[in-house]
Amino acid sequence: MKKSIFISFLILTTLGATEGKKVFETYCWGCHHQTAVAFGPPFEEIASKRTVSEIKAMIIDPKNVSKIFGYSRNAMPSFKLSDENLTAITNYILSFKKEDNKTIQQPYPNIAQLTKEDK
Repeated sequence: MKKSIFISFLILTTLGATEGKKVFETYCWGCHHQTAVAFGPPFEEIASKRTVSEIKAMIIDPKNVSKIFGYSRNAMPSFKLSDENLTAITNYILSFKKEDNKTIQQPYPNIAQLTKEDK
């Protein structure tokens, strides 16, 4: 049962990963990285701590959600995304949730680490 739930989760997150990656590249990459700490927390950390509704709420209204979570400050701006884009980025974030200490999704490559052959 646990394995079938994991496989279903993997299929759903993979289907939305392409659209979610586009939303990430448009709105999130300046402050977040998938697996490493940047200005904001990595998606791995967010996915391991937050529910779908908490992630969506933080994207839509970070100032008020930060207060609810007990954060003393918040630097994240609010985003007005379509329902499709909000769902896509939420699924993309959740695709970085670790299962048995392994990240489901491979992180977006760090441009600084690309070799000349990769460019």
